[in-house]
Amino acid sequence: MSEKLSRRRFLGTVAATTVATTAANPLTLKTDSSALAEDSVESDFKTKIHKAAICGELNDTRCETLAKAGFEGMETTHWNTTPEKAAAARNLAEKHGLRIHSVMRGWAEFNHANDIQRQKTIDDTATAIRSAAAYGADTILLVPCRIGGIAMPAPWDFKLDFDPETLELHKVVEEDNSAYSAYIEQQNVATQKSRDAVNSLISLAAELGVVIAIENVWNNLWVKPEFHAAFVRSFHNIWVQTYLDLGNHVKYDKTENWIKACGSTIIKLHCKDFTINKSSPSGGDFKHLHEGDIDWPSVRRELEAVHYNGWMSDETGVPADKELARRMNVIIDGKEYKK
Repeated sequence: MSEKLSRRRFLGTVAATTVATTAANPLTLKTDSSALAEDSVESDFKTKIHKAAICGELNDTRCETLAKAGFEGMETTHWNTTPEKAAAARNLAEKHGLRIHSVMRGWAEFNHANDIQRQKTIDDTATAIRSAAAYGADTILLVPCRIGGIAMPAPWDFKLDFDPETLELHKVVEEDNSAYSAYIEQQNVATQKSRDAVNSLISLAAELGVVIAIENVWNNLWVKPEFHAAFVRSFHNIWVQTYLDLGNHVKYDKTENWIKACGSTIIKLHCKDFTINKSSPSGGDFKHLHEGDIDWPSVRRELEAVHYNGWMSDETGVPADKELARRMNVIIDGKEYKK
């Protein structure tokens, strides 16, 4: 498949995958309607968001529990598997009217100093792409690499100055940047090595119809919305998009600003809440949905504004039960949460 595949054809391919799954599984329609729990109302939004949970190994009990709670699918953490095992998991999910929509490849080491180790982590990511195709998923969640153990500004002090074409980072704060020279250097190395690694995987992703979705995560890289968006768009390729975690980078900028900046590159969502605490070494704490600082009705309006249609997987770590489904429904409906 050509890497220059048109966006229209690309979106059609992803949509066709979803339609085919629905047509082959009547239970999908049943699950979809049951997702409108008793606390949910008919949506005023034109865009559609589907609820999912993050799962490891699947079994009938797990799938039945998710379907009865009103979830429509899941994201699997089992990226390092065989095509046969992935296909079996797909069949099990579809039997319950569910879809495995994404594979969490997670943390790669594309900036590893050792060439052998670096190639291994690239090869592992290729394995995740092949697994995703066998699962029937259309994305892998990828964290290209991380840096740390060096002086960095506080999350709310970042003021980035970078070249939008080369992505070279010049400054991270407005004043003297000498204290952050090591951070700037490591950021630039990580950016270039990550671009090289992802570019080497695009042909496989295009061949198998699996999008490489780069997540905004606590890896100390691309920490502001404009920089993350510029990094994703620098590939100029529809097979590289954004997996936006709505709660991960609240300490760097409002969730609404992340949505605006990433815009049409957003292909999948994670949801969890966050409370900023400037006295905490981590900048705050993750919270259950509707128990943090995120203005969820405003977030839902911004998702509508960028025409986001797709999956939202919960990453709070709480049980994927009817209460979690209800809290996600409130987000999807753009309503205020009431206990």
